[in-house]
Amino acid sequence: MCGIVGYFGKRRAKTILIDGLKRLEYRGYDSAGIAILERNKIRLYKKKGKISVLEGLLLDKKFEGNIGLGHTRWATHGKPSDKNAHPHLDCSGNLAVVHNGIIENYLILKKELIKKGHKFKSETDTEVIAHLIEENFKGDLEEATREALKRVEGAYAIGVISTKDPEKLVAARYGSPLIVGLGEGEYFIASDVPAILNHTREVIFLDEGQLATLTPEGVKVTTLDNKEVKKAVTRIEWDVSLAQKSGYKHFMLKEIYEQPQAIIDTIRGRIAKDERKVLLQEIGLSSQEIEKIKRLFIIACGTSYHAALIGKFLIENKVGLPVEVDIASEFRYRNPIIDSNTLVLVITQSGETADTLAALHLAKEKKAKTLAITNVVGSTASREADGVLYTYAGPEIGVASTKAFIAQLTLLYLFTIYLGSIRGTIPKEEAKEMLKALKNLPGAVKKILENTKGILSCARKYFHKRDFLYIGRGINYPIALEGALKLKEISYIHAEGYPAGEMKHGPIALIDGDMPIVAIATQGSVYKKVLSNIEEIKAREGIVIALATEGDKEIAKKCNEIIYLPRVREDLTPLLTVIPLQLLAYHIAAKRGCDIDQPRNLAKSVTVE
Repeated sequence: MCGIVGYFGKRRAKTILIDGLKRLEYRGYDSAGIAILERNKIRLYKKKGKISVLEGLLLDKKFEGNIGLGHTRWATHGKPSDKNAHPHLDCSGNLAVVHNGIIENYLILKKELIKKGHKFKSETDTEVIAHLIEENFKGDLEEATREALKRVEGAYAIGVISTKDPEKLVAARYGSPLIVGLGEGEYFIASDVPAILNHTREVIFLDEGQLATLTPEGVKVTTLDNKEVKKAVTRIEWDVSLAQKSGYKHFMLKEIYEQPQAIIDTIRGRIAKDERKVLLQEIGLSSQEIEKIKRLFIIACGTSYHAALIGKFLIENKVGLPVEVDIASEFRYRNPIIDSNTLVLVITQSGETADTLAALHLAKEKKAKTLAITNVVGSTASREADGVLYTYAGPEIGVASTKAFIAQLTLLYLFTIYLGSIRGTIPKEEAKEMLKALKNLPGAVKKILENTKGILSCARKYFHKRDFLYIGRGINYPIALEGALKLKEISYIHAEGYPAGEMKHGPIALIDGDMPIVAIATQGSVYKKVLSNIEEIKAREGIVIALATEGDKEIAKKCNEIIYLPRVREDLTPLLTVIPLQLLAYHIAAKRGCDIDQPRNLAKSVTVE
């Protein structure tokens, strides 16, 4: 979603702000702007379009100011335009605000402020905040911001500067992520770590309803009731190069090739020395609590939802625990039957997905035990759930999730063994076999990544097609959904994923000689059934691209294209079958000239409803 960066220090702010915004481009945006406090004035520049457009506007302008705010906007209120871009000013032009989130009562506040004489220049909800702070300003920017936010309903992460209180930068959050970076005599705010990682590794994660004031004396964190809060400082251990392309043409391709390491990092430290037991110390649930669980809900959105579906297959098959998978945006608006013997597991790469957090809050209200799987240390989901399991995939910059997904699957596999061991459904020797197979998996993934000729050939042949079908059965049905989603996200080709057994119930009507069908047909319990589905497709002259197990000669006779994968345990096949589908989507999108890392209309982290 939108990106925020702010600077308070002794260096020139402009370069730091623009660099930070560039590092946040992956979040998706339609406009960008900066506001710099200089010589008792606020210099404001903002433009619709890419950051490069904003840079062009600034080329012949010199900046001396060392306090400023920057923003990349993804439209929620008001169309993409110069006037709707952030930062926004108050009536006097003496105060600037940047904001991520949605102010739900902005129309009521706007009408009230207009009656008091305030004049609005944009269509955004954000501008209300600037005028509210102006209305409450009595010489102290921190206090004026605090009083203004008490009137606001909705989600926000904000940064505020003012010429009337020039030795402060005020930041606050509720429902949208915001961090404070601590440097040597300088301080930063940002919506995400990569924006400031080349300046500092020491950060403070603001919690809900907290306000940070940056001054020459340092950083003070308080509540909206003005109670000072002592905050722990977190050291970010990511290598700066992880947030850069490292020679790859796109972040997405780089992250696809980082997946063997993502599996290794997610496993590391979680297998006991005897290799018969999974260690999940941070889970926040005792063995007794786990034994009492009668039902499990897994809640997620998008790609994380597909991971959740695979989690259902694993846990029901190996643990015998009933699992219901829900899309977060649906779960939050119904009345799920959950109680204190229910475990609600939320999966969110960013830990800040608005619908998933709302589902988490609902589960807590109903007294369920809660657990979060997330990739971001200190994120809202990690703090608000009873327990947290981190995926350790590192920063994922490409909007289309790849390595975060495979890390989620890895962790769900570990979680399954953990549950089964405690509940007595997975004996120690079986756990050892499963863990040995998991430890060998990065090698199998590398083998696929080292031989992509067949995938490249398919991309060259079929990139011009307008429609694709993806089919799978059993534990690989969710991978059909994920493969179709990846193609839609980055190539803008219409694609649908289906359980292969549903072909006769509608999708088969679409098949003709111009329709590529990607069939996940690795050997396993439903292999023969998938072969029958492929026969149905070929009888209607469909183009079959099959993912198959190495050495399978039978399937080669039935398909137009075949991509072979190493043989692994059936319950681990999703971690292999997804790799060629990610690469196929990537290379098709590249052939079509699409903006792969920042596909249109999409954002990396959906932090508003």
